[in-house]
Amino acid sequence: MQQELFKFWIVPVTWIDILDIAVVTIIFYRAYLVIQGTTASRMLMGLILILIVSIAVQALNMSGMIWLVDQIRTVWVIAFVIIFQPELRRMLTFFGQSGFLRNIIKLGIPTYVHEVIKTCEHLSKRRSGAIIAMERSTGLKNIIETGVSLDAKISQQLLLSIFNPRSPLHDGAVVIENDQVSAAKCLLPLSQNPYIESSLGTRHRAALGLSEQSDAIVIVISEETGKISIAYKGTLNRNISVAELQGFIEEVLKSGRTRGLWRKSVNSGKRQPLTNVAIK
Repeated sequence: MQQELFKFWIVPVTWIDILDIAVVTIIFYRAYLVIQGTTASRMLMGLILILIVSIAVQALNMSGMIWLVDQIRTVWVIAFVIIFQPELRRMLTFFGQSGFLRNIIKLGIPTYVHEVIKTCEHLSKRRSGAIIAMERSTGLKNIIETGVSLDAKISQQLLLSIFNPRSPLHDGAVVIENDQVSAAKCLLPLSQNPYIESSLGTRHRAALGLSEQSDAIVIVISEETGKISIAYKGTLNRNISVAELQGFIEEVLKSGRTRGLWRKSVNSGKRQPLTNVAIK
């Protein structure tokens, strides 16, 4: 027998009811984060409208409309899966990569991370400029839409080809979504930080800018020095080693936290104008 906590009008409310509401709310909120700003969000509003109409015609006992809605309802499930296939796949991946689940089942580091690390090491040695944004929980669809869509499996060969100075895609940022190179030649917003160093280059300002607006891990390779830097959650750590880069990425992906890597972070400079630029 469940213990009654209180009554909502005449309906008794128990702990199970509260838990049920909380779980459903979290699921809907997470689903909203996944499809926010996409075409699917507008399509979902259409489905919700159909659902509301269905409830209304049932309440009003409108026989003709009830029959019509029943006919539509028979194909709802199939239509939903077909229409929202990319979003459903993205949602499942989103839940699977959550820090809570990782702590429970101890998921390993995705194999694509090693491809990214090897690429950064190679680019650093040959002093090829690059910027790589690794999407986490905050969607980067607005950034992806500014570049050239690829949706290709991550590999060192692919990334090196993109950042080859002779490649038409090398001017801009690469966005990594799950284990895919979603897009290349993407435009990033410059940092709004008024205290950044005036000597900071465009790549580093753009990496810092994206990290201020999302929880993405943004890796920068300097074209002049070959030095590696990381921007994360509004902080830029410069001139780090390949080992530090790998350790940082693995720690963030495992726990979502970092421990004391920021020994050379940007904290001074002049205010710069905010704009969107291609990374040269």
